[in-house]
Formats: sequence, structure tokens, C-alpha cells
Amino acid sequence: MRDSEFFGHVTAVAPGKINVSLRVGPLREDGYHEVATLYLAVSLYEEVSAARREDGAITVSLSERSTFTEVQTRDPETREMVAAAIPLDERNLVHQAASKLRDRLGITDGVDLTITKNVPVAGGMGGGSADAAAALVACSALWEAGLSKEQLAEIGAELGADVPFAILGGAAVGQGVGDELSPLLTRGELHLVIVPANTGLSTPSVYAKLDEMRAEAGVEAEAPGLDPDLVRAVCTADAELVASLMANDLQAPAVASLPSLEDMMDIGMIEGALQGMVSGSGPTLVFLARDAESAHQLCTSLEERTEVWAIPVTGPAAGARLINGREI
Repeated sequence: MRDSEFFGHVTAVAPGKINVSLRVGPLREDGYHEVATLYLAVSLYEEVSAARREDGAITVSLSERSTFTEVQTRDPETREMVAAAIPLDERNLVHQAASKLRDRLGITDGVDLTITKNVPVAGGMGGGSADAAAALVACSALWEAGLSKEQLAEIGAELGADVPFAILGGAAVGQGVGDELSPLLTRGELHLVIVPANTGLSTPSVYAKLDEMRAEAGVEAEAPGLDPDLVRAVCTADAELVASLMANDLQAPAVASLPSLEDMMDIGMIEGALQGMVSGSGPTLVFLARDAESAHQLCTSLEERTEVWAIPVTGPAAGARLINGREI
């Protein structure tokens, strides 16, 4: 009897991320942009449970415990956006992750996959990629694949540029389209506040807006690079230095598409943030705080002043891992 027959259900988690810096270069022939980014995994986790099926089918469902979707869908205007962002069929990355892993293993096992969403939907924090990462870890354990995180990250790269980082976690420099990772050795932690928007922004449309804005300004995209001082500041958790060097080339097009983001960033700075920035392609905002106490105070101030949902997080956070069953 195989060990895994003693349990037919496993659950894994994977972290959302922010881009402490995101520099965007020219459009490549494959339709993607060259980027240089500094990823930071944060303590806001997606959860995927995998349960055996005897019929060989792969199914996807959304847990009622999904914190973010519950809050986000209180606004009727955003329900359609959330539903489109979380398809419960083969378009979902967790379905694709299970299918790719199954093909890699040469098996026909079926699986029921249940997603618990805690990372903002269509918010520039890699929630879908975290789902895929958690699905790979959960299915790997369920099917006794015996694959390392590095091997799972290789499979994950076929699903999206952010998936390998969600598997590995921590902090890393990303190059290429963000999938060429150089992990960083860090000490200490940074304290941040995440402010989700009640709407979403399409990542391709934000990149397209950046290209449009550059063309209108007569600016030619250059090969992207990261400030080495920022890399060192993140490694040592020097919050003030990080605050002075944070950058995001996608912030301007995101704000152009959703001007209210700029107002919220201004409020965050007034309420004591060291720095505020659009996370990835937005529209989620991230504020850097001096310490844990400052982060909690900022959350309280923002919620009282603007009635937004503000979430204190820390980074770097651990990568994808099992929370029951056996660790990979």
C-alpha cells in the first residue's frame, strides 16, 4: 500500500508578492516585456486543497472561506470582474498546474482542487500564480511525485512568470519576463500595509498603457536594471533606505487608468507611511511602514479615514508549502 493511501486530502499554501521595484524594458518579439524586478513574498497566503478522485477528472471550486472575494464582491459592480478573474474550469491556473504535473508524472489520477482566496483578485500581487504554486505542491504530495521545489518551479514557469517565485518565496531578483530568479539572502523583515481596490486592472492593458505613454512622450524603452543599493537595503531590512529607492514603471499607467490610486497614496503618506506605491500592475497599493507598530497604526488610520480595507503584512515570507500531509 502506498503511503499516500493513508490520506486522500492535502492542503498547501503559497504567498502573494509585491514588487519592491519593477523596471520595464522594451517589448519582446514574444509579446512580453523585458523586466528587472525585486520580488518580496508577503504574509498573505493563498490556500489550495487537493482531494483524490477515482474518475480521473480535475475539478476546481472556490471555498466559502475566501476572505478577499467575500469583501470584494460586496460591491455589485465588481462581482462580474471577480467571476471572470476566477474561472472554475481549465482556464484556472490550478487546473493547468495539476494537468501539467500529471502529464509530467505520466499518471491519470483525478483531483478535486479547492481554492481559498486571501490575496486580492486582479490586484497585481500574483494571487493566481500563488494558487498555481500551491496546487503544484499539494498535487505533488498527493501523488507522491517526489519532486523538489526547484523541479516544481521549473514546471511552474510554464504557467506564468510569477509562479516559480511563489513556490520559492523569500526575496529574489527577477529578470527576463520575471521568471529568471536570483534568490536573495535576507535578514530581518519589512513591515507593509496592503490596500486592495474594489475593482481590478488588466495586467496586459496596464503594460499597453505604458507603451502608449512612452510613445506619446517620445521615450524609448531601455534595458531594465535594478539599483544595487535597493537590493542591499531589502537584504538588510533597512526600511528607510528601501522607501527612498522603491520604484514601479507601471505605476504611472495604472494611475492614469484609475486616478483614485494617487489620492489614496497621498493619504497613506499623510498618515505616516514611509512610502506608498502601486503593487505590480495594480490596483492594489502597498505602503511601507517603519515597524510593526507603525504598520498597525497606519491600518487603523486608513480604515477610519477612508473606509478601505487595510491589511498589515510582513516580508519576506516563506514560499509554497504543505500545511497538512507531508512536506515536499
